[in-house]
Amino acid sequence: MSGVGETVHALEPMWSWQEFVDRAREPDSIPDGCGRHDRGAWPGASWEEALRLARDGWATVLPEVDAEVAELRERVRDEVVTTALAPAWDVTGGEVDVGVYLSGTPECMVDAVPQRLSARGRVVAFLVPAGYVHTTPHAAVRNRGVALAALCSTIIAAGHSVEVWSGFCAHVGAGERYAGVARVVSAAEPLDMGRLMFVMAHPAMLRRLWFAVYDSAPRPVARRMRDHEYGRAPYTCLPDDLPDGVPDPYVLPYLSPGDPQWETAETALAWCQEMFTSLNLLHSP
Repeated sequence: MSGVGETVHALEPMWSWQEFVDRAREPDSIPDGCGRHDRGAWPGASWEEALRLARDGWATVLPEVDAEVAELRERVRDEVVTTALAPAWDVTGGEVDVGVYLSGTPECMVDAVPQRLSARGRVVAFLVPAGYVHTTPHAAVRNRGVALAALCSTIIAAGHSVEVWSGFCAHVGAGERYAGVARVVSAAEPLDMGRLMFVMAHPAMLRRLWFAVYDSAPRPVARRMRDHEYGRAPYTCLPDDLPDGVPDPYVLPYLSPGDPQWETAETALAWCQEMFTSLNLLHSP
């Protein structure tokens, strides 16, 4: 992929929200990390407030999410259809089914043919890049987060499960890439909308907790990330950043301040609706 350098350091994957928060709370390996020591308004919350939001969720925006979910509910697909190979028996075919042949059944030849199968109850996995440049407006982060959270909730209402990974992947130096991923919502747990809103829509998720995760990394890693102001774009995440076993993840593009789709709540929802429709998760309008 153009613009994505070689990954020179990958943090150990964090498999749960609690593991991610615990990692952020570990002692810093450098004295000047921004995760807990930045005193300005840029992170969107103090260190203490970020930890409270991580524990309790960001509830102030939940009415907005509820309104979007009500609008989307009629468009969600009751079934997600996928293509899979299934055996079909006939008098001719690719190979003989010995058991059927010995039973004397004429349709003893078997082929694998593609069939459209319902995937209701499937796990839909998303990898959401947490990184964005420092000039990105807080409103853009919020608009994208509200739209994505509403769509995730709608998918769950249709009988599917959602697994959400957050990734902070950034470039430092000349083409060196640092990558970290954390599973912030597991398919095995009830959807915590307050947590999802904090993860998706609050700047402190990146500028407090993710920065703190890197501040507590081994000192050479933490020092290099801090000296390079926690990396630069592109903040693209890749499927290979995830550990083995995550099923067919959908990797979202990273948030860029020049993206017009995040300017308003309406444009954000429209973009996310189009993306989810292309993934066959929503009906076309």
